[in-house]
Amino acid sequence: MNWPYEWQIGWRYTRAGRAGRRNGFISFISLVSMLGIALGVAALIIVLSVMNGFQKEVTDRMLSVVSHVELLDAQGQALADWRATAAEARRNPAVLAAAPFIAAQSLIARGDEMRGAVVRGIDPAEEAQVTPLAAQLRDGVLAQLQPGAWRIVLGLELARTLRVRVGDSVTLVAPGGQITPAGTVPRLKSFTVAGTFEAGHYEYDSGLALIHLADAAKLYRLDGASGVQLRLADLHRARAVSQQLIEQMPPGLLVRDWTRTNRNWFDAVQLEKRLMFIILTLIVAVAAFNLVSTLVMTVTDKRADIAILRTLGASPRSIMGIFVVQGAASGVIGTLGGVGFGLLVAVNIGTLVPALERLLGTVFLPASVYLISRMPSDPRAADILPIALISLALAFVATIYPSWRASRVKPAEALRYE
Repeated sequence: MNWPYEWQIGWRYTRAGRAGRRNGFISFISLVSMLGIALGVAALIIVLSVMNGFQKEVTDRMLSVVSHVELLDAQGQALADWRATAAEARRNPAVLAAAPFIAAQSLIARGDEMRGAVVRGIDPAEEAQVTPLAAQLRDGVLAQLQPGAWRIVLGLELARTLRVRVGDSVTLVAPGGQITPAGTVPRLKSFTVAGTFEAGHYEYDSGLALIHLADAAKLYRLDGASGVQLRLADLHRARAVSQQLIEQMPPGLLVRDWTRTNRNWFDAVQLEKRLMFIILTLIVAVAAFNLVSTLVMTVTDKRADIAILRTLGASPRSIMGIFVVQGAASGVIGTLGGVGFGLLVAVNIGTLVPALERLLGTVFLPASVYLISRMPSDPRAADILPIALISLALAFVATIYPSWRASRVKPAEALRYE
């Protein structure tokens, strides 16, 4: 081997004692340190992959109902010409489609039951180009939304709460009121339930209703659409595209992307992900700093070897390098083992979790309680690479003190009683 002798001796010390030699206890502690680093790294990869999977799953379900970007009148009025606004927005190459909408908070009543909901007026044909849910329902439920038919499509949970079925009537109470000689009377309109939808997101399944755009304009007394929804080629560039649209569109328009309309949820997810990263990194740090005790014990055990190397001409820097190599090798082996095991579990978690549920006779995510009944996973290089680098850095830092201590061994004192 053409490696420097520091590397060869350091690697030999890493492998020494595995076959019952007198320093086998030290090597056992070194093995435990490697396993600790590997388990910590694997746990960090698995947890972050599952959190990424849940975030992706919820985002996909959320974006099946809402658009990527919304263009609204800054004064809260109807757009003068939504078609001109949509045409201007389509000039941006990142915009794939545009559709008009009207959205307003209202009350929906059925007998003694009354619930608040966001009522969205849509054009079924145009809406299908913007939201995946509308594309799925266009030829079925949404096809029944015709101008003047006064039909409504309810979220599944909202329909269950109101105890209505297809063909039942519900009363929609619009905001504001109608002034009469007897005073202000709420504006009421009876709608026929044309069907239900299930987006898989509780907020929308329990608080969203769809009606035709023309019916919404009459009900809320608007001259046209209150906004335009946009679908982008890349949903992850929504903020950047929004900034481009702000500069591109005429003044008086409010541009709002999906990350801002659901900002509280995404901020909470990111905060939770950071906290989990910090907590699990501390576990990796504890395992990495176990190398300190291992190397200190190795230095004590190898004092005579160090003294002999010094008498043969090895410099303190070379002695330090030997033990840095030993500790770094343990860190590299533990990190690579953890990355491999973590990726193996993260990629196959969809198979492992059901098998574990069958083995234990339980269900971790009951469909009756959670919106997502399976354990999703989405391992990302942006998470795995920092984890590996941090683990390697902690292992390297853990070798500094024991290696420095080895370089300070004095040959005469070490060999005095040998």
